Order: sequence, then C-alpha cells, then structure tokens
Amino acid sequence: MTSVLNILLIEDSPDDAFFLIEELKSAGFTPKWKRVDNERDFRTYLRADLDVVFSDFTLPQFSVARALEVLHEKRLEIPFIIVSGTIGEERAVDSLKAGATDYVIKDRIERLTPVVKRALHEARNRAERKNLQEQLLQAQKMESIGQLAGGVAHDFNNLLTVIQGHASLLLANPALDKETAESAEQIALAAERAATLTRQLLAFSRKQVLQARCLDLNEVVGGVTKMLTRVLGEDVHLQVSYESKAPFIEADAGMIEQVLMNLAVNARDAMPAGGQLIIRTINEWIDNDYVQLNPRSVMGEYVCLSVQDTGCGIAPEIISRIFEPFFTTKEVGKGTGLGLATVYGIVYQHRGWIGVYSEVGLGTVFRIYLPLAAQGRNVEHTHAERELRGGNETILLVEDEGPVRALVRNVLERYGYTVVEADCGAVGLATWDKQSGNIALVLTDMVMPGGMTGRQLGEELHARKRTLPIIYTSGYSADVVGKDFELREGENFLQKPYAPRKLVLAVRDALDRVNEAGH
Repeated sequence: MTSVLNILLIEDSPDDAFFLIEELKSAGFTPKWKRVDNERDFRTYLRADLDVVFSDFTLPQFSVARALEVLHEKRLEIPFIIVSGTIGEERAVDSLKAGATDYVIKDRIERLTPVVKRALHEARNRAERKNLQEQLLQAQKMESIGQLAGGVAHDFNNLLTVIQGHASLLLANPALDKETAESAEQIALAAERAATLTRQLLAFSRKQVLQARCLDLNEVVGGVTKMLTRVLGEDVHLQVSYESKAPFIEADAGMIEQVLMNLAVNARDAMPAGGQLIIRTINEWIDNDYVQLNPRSVMGEYVCLSVQDTGCGIAPEIISRIFEPFFTTKEVGKGTGLGLATVYGIVYQHRGWIGVYSEVGLGTVFRIYLPLAAQGRNVEHTHAERELRGGNETILLVEDEGPVRALVRNVLERYGYTVVEADCGAVGLATWDKQSGNIALVLTDMVMPGGMTGRQLGEELHARKRTLPIIYTSGYSADVVGKDFELREGENFLQKPYAPRKLVLAVRDALDRVNEAGH
C-alpha cells in the first residue's frame, strides 16, 4: 500500500532531485513534489499541508539556514530533512540546532526511508499533542466563560422574576385601562425575550435544568422538521435520513429541539440564495483510536446527529471561535452570538460532544454525538389549563433578594396564604424553630449569603420534620446543589424567572401531596 507524500524539494540539480524521488518511490511512497532552488520560489510553494521539506546543503542562490528561518517565520512545523553530499558533522549539528529534523548523506541514501518514516511519525505525534492541547485550552476557556455566563444569568433571572411577576399581576387586573394593559403586555413580552436569552446562557454554561427522559431521537427530529419547513423558507431544501434502529437517548426533548433549531437557522443564514440542509441520525461505535484524538469522548455506543448544509462555509481562522458566546459574524442586530454557544452547552450537558467540519464555499457539517440509552419509552402527557387554587396555610419564604421576596409574598397572599419571611438561611432556620407549629411549607432560594445554602437549610429542616414540603428556587439551575440531590422542575424546584401562576400551582400541589399522604 503506497502513502502519498507532499514534498517541497530545495535542490539545484534536477538529476539529484530525480534520484531522491525514485528512492522514495522504491520505499512505497507516492511523492507529489515541487523543486525550487531560491528563496522566492520556496516562499511561493511553502504550504502548511506539506508532509516534508528536503533540502540540499550547498546551493548557489539559497541556504539551509535561510530556509529554516523562513519556516520559523511562518510558524510551520514541517519536517525538514537535509540531503547532501558535502555536509560535515559540525555543520550538520549546527543545522539540527537551527531546527532541521535530520540529515542524510547522498552516498548513504539507504538511510532516507527510515529517516523519513521517523520524521513523519514524530510530526504526527506533535500534531496530535498540539490538537489535544488546543482542545484542553478551548475547554478551559469555555468553562471559564460558562461560569461567568451562569453568574450573569442568575442575576438577570432574579430581576426578570420581579419584572415578569409584576407584569403578570397587572395583566390579571380586569379594571386595567387599555393603554396600561398594552404597556404591561409589552413589558411581559420583553421580559420573556430576555428570559430566553438567560436560558441560552444557562444552557451554554451547562447550568440549565435537565428534564431528561428516554427519547427516540428519530421522533424528536421528526417533530422539529415539521417546524423547520416553515423556518427555512422555500429556497432551502430539507432532507432527513433516519437511523433504521431507533436511537434511544436520555435527554431533555426541549433542549435537543433547541439544538436542532439553532443549527438549522444558522444553516439557513449561511445559504441566502438557497441550498440543501441534510439532517441524519446514525448509530455509531466509538473506539479507542477515536478517543485518543478526542479527549472528551468515551468508548461506547452513540447516536450521531448530523446537520449538514451547502452554504458559504466557515473560514479556517474563525472556526475555533464559533462556539464562544457573543461571537458572531452576522451584522449588528442579526444575531446574539449565543446560538452555537447554546448548542455547545446543551450537548456537553447531555454527556456528548460536537465536532464541525467546513470548507469555504462548499458548506458545513456539525456532528453531535450523544450516548445511547437502554431501549424504552416514557410517555409525556399533556395537561389542560388548570384552575388556580389557594389556601390558608402558612409558608416560610427564605429569599435574600428583597424585590423577589416582596413579589412572592404579594402573589401568595393574594391566594390566601400567610407568609413568614427570612432573608437568609440562618434566619429561616431560627424562624422555623420559633414558629414550626404553624409553618406548612418552605419556599427557599438555593444560593444565599450568610454561610447557609438552601440545600443546607432544607437538610436542617428535614432533620426536624421529615415530611415538611420544601420548594427550592434559583436563578441558576438544579445543578448548583450537586448530582446527588434530586430536584424536579415544577414539583420541588422552580427555575427563575417563574410566572406567578407556576408558583401558585407548585405550592398548592406540594401541600396537597402532603395532605393526601396524611401527614
């Protein structure tokens, strides 16, 4: 089996060049080569995709030293092998110190093949190490930005809880005049758009709540493609190919739909004159060889969700930045720079990884790998709009943000509840110890000052009364408390910003469950 070898040969003698090429052919290589004998031509034909540079040592118009300087100047790590009949040991050592990979004496040309093979092997190892280092640095950078994004989203979600909540309370007032009602509705809509951005930030930072269940990825893709036909427009032809063996994954259906939608919208924008969008699901086995080159991957069975377009492609100089939050090549007002960052966060939150390959003018393909789950299916039921019911129980509200605390108290008191307030975990615990006989439920933020988190408060209270219902809230996500602490959105966890309706339903449901259990 022959191996193609891309060569740039610095040699003033055509006969010597032919001799070297024939030697490589006899060793099983298929050389693709260009001969030069001066610096201008060397610079012209020097490319990053070259496998090796060969150079004579004695040249009338050029020198090995200068050639090595050009290589360093261009920051190219291409094996550089001197093939000469005149080089001495001292000059050979000097050349190696200057950056040459090795040297071969022309009357001992039999050394050429092992020298070339060793140089290529070492070059591959260097390239792999560099690739792994770049992936590690990228992961560390994304993790740091993710922590910042999560913190920003947390603070925004507290503000949005207040804005959305009061807008909802205004809209619920039947006596509101038309102009004021329209203003309140615009406030609510703007807050919802802002909440969408913070959800994207949390998804990117992998701090969003996962509503994971066993899904058939084919069904998820099929459901999204119905919407995509409207989003893509008439000029983009959508083609979908499904894995014949149903690919089951443990995933949040909404998040996977968001991944597909974001990638499809990006693809549409990359094809302003129309084109083709191809979505595929393929079951694949990831082996050890793949893992060696992709440190985030793990051996095993995966489903690959592939999204390919025939658009303008991504320039090589920016492809490493496309998953960074707020990085966008779109015009001002056309993109937030959060679409691909959100995709990145969601995929890694699902214990998967994402790869991208693109050529300018030819298109781009994103390949998302998600671990396969045991076959099975959970049925997701839809519920009709429920009537809101209040009560006369006493609720301990532990929340360090004053405006959020005031809003929640206002909402709960409207539905008949008595609210006892605390601004941190320690005060909440002391309040419980004084009024435990009256308190029927605790609603607590997860992250608070004073040295006691919401989880720690909950543990202390459950030590005192095991059956006490506790609802946790956070502008972060359920992940802030750790993987060993089960939180369920809408049951014992409310992700900020939450609507007053969702708060009232969660409180009433939690109290009813305790009453039904006879506690």
